[in-house]
Amino acid sequence: MKLTLKIWRQETPEATGTFRTYEIDADPTMSWLELLDHLNSQQLKAGHEPVAFDSDCREGICGNCGLLINGRPHGDKPNTPACHQRVGERRDGEIITIEPFRARQFPVLRDLMVDRSALDAIMMSGAYSDTDTGIAPDADTIGNTHDVAESALDMAACIGCGACVAACPNGAANLFTGAKLSHLAQLTIPGRQRRARARAMTATMEKYFGPCSLYGECAEVCPAGIPLHAVAALVHERAFAPAEK
Repeated sequence: MKLTLKIWRQETPEATGTFRTYEIDADPTMSWLELLDHLNSQQLKAGHEPVAFDSDCREGICGNCGLLINGRPHGDKPNTPACHQRVGERRDGEIITIEPFRARQFPVLRDLMVDRSALDAIMMSGAYSDTDTGIAPDADTIGNTHDVAESALDMAACIGCGACVAACPNGAANLFTGAKLSHLAQLTIPGRQRRARARAMTATMEKYFGPCSLYGECAEVCPAGIPLHAVAALVHERAFAPAEK
């Protein structure tokens, strides 16, 4: 199938970027990342600079493949990362716009690559447990029920790609932060620090990101399927978490 690609090119963070147009023959089974690989192979053979973009595992678990496909994070298919969305889902001859995640908090580094260190700042402010347990207890002595463990794992599925921020009109990171807070708060040992963690992580979030207005676009594009009630979990943890023991 033939596609016309309009791809954002920007040499440096300070440079003025622009869209450039490429005509390409694509295999319908390719993912968007494989399509960029295919384009870059042609660019290199012609002696041109390849398109810079982030990728790693290509299995939907690393969170690196941040792309806007026709203005939507990751592509048209809901809750699916760009590395799992297929070119064949588009029409033959279609014009496709590919650009980096668009959010003030994610400055462009080069072409389709952005700096998502603002999300790292939230994690570093409290998304961990440093409880002094002495000698580590046996795993089966920790009081987490199966249902609690499953619920915590559902929230831990967040891969930190930043699609929620890119989709939000306000550039909010409440879905991301709420998932991280809810994951740790439900577990016995990390839950002991939930109040301090909630204060630290929400303060960092509010420093870098916009306010949540419950538009809901975040949950629709999240490749890990984090539910919208993670936003409510953030509010709960910040306002009502029990004091540390």
